[in-house]
Amino acid sequence: MHKPLRLLPLSLCIAIALPAQAASGDDEENWGLCPIQDVVPAFTDAPTPVGTAEQRTSTPTDIDGGVLERAGDDENIVVQDNVKLSRGDQFIGTDKLSYNENTGKYTADGNVRYQDNGMRMTAQRASGDQNADTHRIEDVQYQLTQRRGNGGAERIDLTGAKGKLVGSTYSTCPPNQRVWELRSRQIDLDTEDGFGVAHNATLRIGKVPVLYVPWFKFPIDERRQTGLLYPAISLSGKNGFDYKQPIYLNLAPNYDATLYPRIMAKRGGVLGGEFRWLYPDGKGEVYANFMPSDKLPGDRPSRYTDYADLALRPEELPDDNRGQFALKASHSLDGNWYASTNLAWVSDKYYLQDFSNSLYGVSAYSIRSDIGLYGRGRHWEAGVMADHYQLADYTLTERSLPYDRLPRAYFRWAQPFGRWFEAGVDSELVRFQHTDEIVRYAQADGKRVSRDVALPGGSRFDVKPYVSLPLEGASWFIRPKLAFRYTAYELEAAKARELATTNARAYAQQQGIAYTPDMDARFYDKSPNRSLPITSVDAGLYFDRDTEIRGDRYLHTLEPRLFYLRAPYRNQDGLPIFDTDPMTFSWGQLFRENRYSGADRQTDANQLTVALTTRLISEDDGRERLSASIGQIQYFDDSRVTVPGESPIEQGKSAWVADVSVSPSDRWTINGTYQYNPKFSGQDLASLRARYLFGDAGIVNIGYRYRRNPVTRKDLLEQADLSFLYPINENWSVVGRYYYSLLDKKPLEQIAGLQWESCCLAVRVVARRYLRDRSGDLNSSLQVEFELKGLGSAGQNTERVLRRAILGYDRDDLYLVPPSSVTRGQTDPTPDPTL
Repeated sequence: MHKPLRLLPLSLCIAIALPAQAASGDDEENWGLCPIQDVVPAFTDAPTPVGTAEQRTSTPTDIDGGVLERAGDDENIVVQDNVKLSRGDQFIGTDKLSYNENTGKYTADGNVRYQDNGMRMTAQRASGDQNADTHRIEDVQYQLTQRRGNGGAERIDLTGAKGKLVGSTYSTCPPNQRVWELRSRQIDLDTEDGFGVAHNATLRIGKVPVLYVPWFKFPIDERRQTGLLYPAISLSGKNGFDYKQPIYLNLAPNYDATLYPRIMAKRGGVLGGEFRWLYPDGKGEVYANFMPSDKLPGDRPSRYTDYADLALRPEELPDDNRGQFALKASHSLDGNWYASTNLAWVSDKYYLQDFSNSLYGVSAYSIRSDIGLYGRGRHWEAGVMADHYQLADYTLTERSLPYDRLPRAYFRWAQPFGRWFEAGVDSELVRFQHTDEIVRYAQADGKRVSRDVALPGGSRFDVKPYVSLPLEGASWFIRPKLAFRYTAYELEAAKARELATTNARAYAQQQGIAYTPDMDARFYDKSPNRSLPITSVDAGLYFDRDTEIRGDRYLHTLEPRLFYLRAPYRNQDGLPIFDTDPMTFSWGQLFRENRYSGADRQTDANQLTVALTTRLISEDDGRERLSASIGQIQYFDDSRVTVPGESPIEQGKSAWVADVSVSPSDRWTINGTYQYNPKFSGQDLASLRARYLFGDAGIVNIGYRYRRNPVTRKDLLEQADLSFLYPINENWSVVGRYYYSLLDKKPLEQIAGLQWESCCLAVRVVARRYLRDRSGDLNSSLQVEFELKGLGSAGQNTERVLRRAILGYDRDDLYLVPPSSVTRGQTDPTPDPTL
């Protein structure tokens, strides 16, 4: 029985061997500057590739040719002219193919052509022995089709699963603009192991060799392989020369690890590590970073003070055994329930300041860890969890941290019954504990010592059942709702005494009498509770009409809305404050049942919100070109429920809240928010953000933010922000950001950069000054990045910095929500603290 002719084994060996050094993963590069041309033109006689590489083995091989001859019965040689072989997505064509069925030897001469879903290739000659599984292909040129890349080889020798490429090249540049090219004198391949070894490889920029590697090993398929990843290199005033070399460890198909050895010239060595795992029901990753000795505290001791702004003694400086730990994992139990954890830890309060290069890391004052079991169904959700907070800001004490919830259980249910009725319940049971406060003080001899101050806690049960009638039509809605809220506490004795003393002192001051400790007993209650009904009615109308403005047709809407809220007053001074704060007044608060974020306070209310929204929606593309809203609350009675340090809301009118969003064209977007307080005839908040797009990549962002305390009338912040990406021409562009605090009269971040980009090469130089610590000092850094598109980059990842600083630096980011200021001072652990 004769062995049938099968396809030449080019698809596996050529397709993965020649572009083996290409960048892996999804191709997200910008190839807009590249000329539209094919290094290897499409084959006019080849069919369109059908199917995938995985489907090839189950697809038959079709052979077509012009002339078939048998040279002789003894030799049993088949000759075909203009032969074409196709199997699935593969195609091979040649002018002449000779094949001996007995010996298995073949020769393909003249215009050898190969294509599949990933590449096109031409060669002058191919020959081999199928029985011995040896093959040789000569004078090869190829072009990748699913990602950019092209090159060639003088000769390819294949023996079974092993192969050898002689004189191979690879680049993403067009042949007439060879800005860079990777050359190798010889590459040895082993497709069973998935590795290649390059000998005498050089990287050329233009005609100049800039890198020579006599020997290196690299993966040639999608299997993960242990080895070096691209390093990160930077230069800054704080760290000096900074070099980080990731080392990837492929441990198993479903778990791996990465080591991050790092050298900072001014500080010392750091070792980080990351371990990831994945299985059918879950995934996770753990990260750790350890620095045995840090020179920064000793070289700059003035950076390190305590919460009282007193300098640390030399033995108190955090210069030894600094580190970070983070664990994030999840596990699915079934279709409704899953377990999740997110743990984080840093070695000292100064860690984020010293290892973070972003404003968000510097401004965070705590790190949160949590673990829990969560479930969700069609009409319900529930969970049992616990969380803990660690102080990460040396200017504060542990008293500023939120209470730990150890544990917290919650259950929410909301279900419609028919079209006009809905019932539900929100419930929560929490045990609150707090980290002891560490207080530093000086003794009579001048020696500073520390002591722990316990901060007592307690338990809280909160339940709020409700019924609602969601009456709605095409142009109207009215949603009356009736709820009843019950909250009960079981406090630690120390917490109950603390509340009793506070309330007794307040009572004595109110009555104009002297406070005595005996008065505490009148206010002592370990099990306080609160209950009250809450009634609300939310109603609105929708009016719309067709209108025309400057020849463009729009749908114009007018949407009045009323929201009435009624909740009787209950004296809540005897209740503790565990996790409750007043929420910032905003558009959303006009329609909330409680102006507090937690269950420790339920506002009393007899108030009506009046609001109006209008929109212009383009009838051509459906885009909202204008949205303008204005609203105000009318308080019919004083709102007397407060938290400590807060003043009651007097009868009358709230501040006006106005929100405007305008998109006069596809390139302009303007958003503004304004709050005007008629009581003080002044503004409480003003925010303006404008964005203009020009060309295919240019953008300018302008922002202004102002906020004032509505009670004390003290300015809280006033900031201006300008950022831009301006293309000078198709190759050159400049980037910049100027983020300035008008209130503090100092910059928060300054960026100036220059970019040059061609079809296959990009160079970025970015100078940056940014807040390096809470004292307001600025750190300076210079970042340089060389990006060989399709191969990789060398230097610091400047794109990460620019995408965070300039919203729209990558146009895809315009569809994302920009990062907000840190809420409650928390930060999520990140695998790389230099972000």
